[in-house]
Amino acid sequence: MTAEPETIDITIETPDGNEDVTLPEPLFDVLANGDESNAEVAGDILVLSCAQRVHALVHHGEGEIGAELESVEDEMLSLFEARFGVSFAEATGHSH
Repeated sequence: MTAEPETIDITIETPDGNEDVTLPEPLFDVLANGDESNAEVAGDILVLSCAQRVHALVHHGEGEIGAELESVEDEMLSLFEARFGVSFAEATGHSH
C-alpha cells in the first residue's frame, strides 16, 4: 500500500473572508524556484492561475467582452510581469 503524501494547508485572507486550501506537500518542492518558501510558491500559483483565467476569458471566451474586463486583464498581466520578470506571452509562449 502506498502512503498518502503529506499536505500543506494554505489560508487565503481577503477583506470579505478567508478560504483554506489543502495541497500536496511534494507540489511545493516540484514548483519552487531555488529556495522559495511555500508561501511564495502558493503566491506564484495564484498569480499564474489568475493571469491564465482572465486571458482565457478575454481572448478565448464566447461573446463580447467589455472594456472593464480588458482593463482587468491588462492589470493582471502587468502584475504577472512584475512578479516573474517576464511577460505572460514570454512565459507561456502564447500571445495575441
